Amino acid sequence: MQTRNRFLDDVSQLMTNAMGVAQGARTEAETAVKSLMDRWLADRDFVTREEFDAVRAMAQKAREENEALKARIEALEAKGA
Repeated sequence: MQTRNRFLDDVSQLMTNAMGVAQGARTEAETAVKSLMDRWLADRDFVTREEFDAVRAMAQKAREENEALKARIEALEAKGA
């Protein structure tokens, strides 16, 4: 017959509970840090990637239109001269 050592059972249970508490504390700390970072970033008025890409596309289109208009003006000036 095998007897169980009560002390080892208690230590094992204590460690199991401690790991559960540590995991809960880790999750809570991660949530707090994420919330803090979100507030900090929101206060800095950073743009999102989607906003940046949209503005970049608009700027590219404007550059292309300017080049086309410049070519038309040069062609008209050459024709008039």
